Amino acid sequence: MSAASCLLSEDQFLCSICLDVFTAPVTTPCAHNVCKACITQYWEVNERYQCPACRKLFETRPELHINTFISEMVAQFRREAQQKASSSSSEQQAAKPGEVPCDVCTGTKLKALKSCLVCLTSYCHTHLEPHLTMKGLKRHQLIDPEENLECRMCMKHDKPLELFCKTDQTCVCMLCSVVDHKTHEFVPLTEEYEGKKAELGKTEAEIQQMIQKRRLKLEEIKESVKMSKDAADREKAEGVQVFTALKKSVDRGLNELIKQIEDKQETTKKQAEGFIKDLEQEISELMKRSSEVEQLSRSKDHLHLLQSFSSLKDAPPTKDWTKVRIHPPSYEGTVVKAVDQLKKTLKKNMKKLFEAELKKVQQYAVDVTLDPDTANPQLILSDDGKQVHFGAELKKLPDKPERFSKGVCVLGNQSFSSGRFYFEVQVKEKTKWFLGVVRESVNRKKYITRSHQNGYWTLLLNKNICLVSDDPPIRVFLKSRPEKVGVFVDYEEGLVSFYDVGDAALIYSFTGCSFTEKLHPFFCPCSNDGGKNSAPLIICPVNQSV
Repeated sequence: MSAASCLLSEDQFLCSICLDVFTAPVTTPCAHNVCKACITQYWEVNERYQCPACRKLFETRPELHINTFISEMVAQFRREAQQKASSSSSEQQAAKPGEVPCDVCTGTKLKALKSCLVCLTSYCHTHLEPHLTMKGLKRHQLIDPEENLECRMCMKHDKPLELFCKTDQTCVCMLCSVVDHKTHEFVPLTEEYEGKKAELGKTEAEIQQMIQKRRLKLEEIKESVKMSKDAADREKAEGVQVFTALKKSVDRGLNELIKQIEDKQETTKKQAEGFIKDLEQEISELMKRSSEVEQLSRSKDHLHLLQSFSSLKDAPPTKDWTKVRIHPPSYEGTVVKAVDQLKKTLKKNMKKLFEAELKKVQQYAVDVTLDPDTANPQLILSDDGKQVHFGAELKKLPDKPERFSKGVCVLGNQSFSSGRFYFEVQVKEKTKWFLGVVRESVNRKKYITRSHQNGYWTLLLNKNICLVSDDPPIRVFLKSRPEKVGVFVDYEEGLVSFYDVGDAALIYSFTGCSFTEKLHPFFCPCSNDGGKNSAPLIICPVNQSV
């Protein structure tokens, strides 16, 4: 708008959607002003009722009314803008470079205010006066100043371009319509102008809708990045906490091991020092006696030797050292015992870690039901679609393309092609079962190897042997037979994990998978095995408080 320098600022009256001065302004509950038509269209395009200025969400669509105060302010602003524009147009200004000069002025060319399509002349305020007052000239068509008025004339007939040929989609003069385009369809330029202007308005509205949708998508992506960063920060903090605790456990175990070894060594050392002290004392006393005996034995005085011999001190009491030994302490098994204790501590911490991990994946629990159209004819499904077991009788069912004809299998009704999902299945009292997810296009009419190469990401339990669907199968060693199994899938991450829900332990994970189509939950209760495996597979509600 050209009145940005008015006393009232234009920025105060701009709609945040159309970016133009308000038309029928309304006020949102969060106190932001917008055009009534703009906000109505904005909410019709978007799925959420949101303020376009501050992004505040409203649970229901607010009822908006015209803000009369703002409306009066806008009206005052428009009047002042028009007055300023009118007063500025009356000022006599010389045409500047790039501006259209008056064609009538002599000497200094003033700035033209209008151009006449009939006269093919541009006029300043003074020379425009006749066109505003004289009856004959009032009928002339005035437009904003145009320097090249010749381009508005027919090059062939030197007449104003007043018509639009809809057949050739071009502007023509009156003479063209009867000479060169006489069989064509014509409309006045003003009529075609209004039509094209309406099309441009529609196009502009569509573009604005596209812009708004992309702005919402932009915010959605930014929010996803923020959520991803927050999740990464939480995971890093948890990892630091866990590994710090593990490091403390290792350091504590090492310190205890060193102390235990040093205590044993210190005990041995003190025992040896006691023996050494006693031996040194006996040696000292024996050396004194040896000196006395040697000195007496050298005497040549017979009488002196005999008299002194009886007065020699008795030999000091001594210990029998023949059986005294220092037995170095045995350190065999000390390190092994310390490592074993550390393993128990780590196992305890790992259990806590897996419990936390299981709670995380349980947040993505989905409600899964069995699809009877995919069930093998020997399977019996419960009415609620939550249980399946093997039946001895082969039912006569339509051989639909989606039905498993060979394997006693059934799929879930639900399919997933993005995001994360989790479900739990009770396998209690069963000796054999298959569980997991499969891609939608798996072969359902032939026996094929159930491997991830063929679209199966499944786990098999056969008595006490647990196998992963690979080619060849991978054996997984279990501490105990699970009673409830959780299945978690992260589609984008290419991850399929199986959990023993009772022990809160990870059984196995497929990683680095490449999913290119829909995935379905997969269930196979296997045959009854003479009644030993008659228990059903039961899809359970997920208890996230465990």
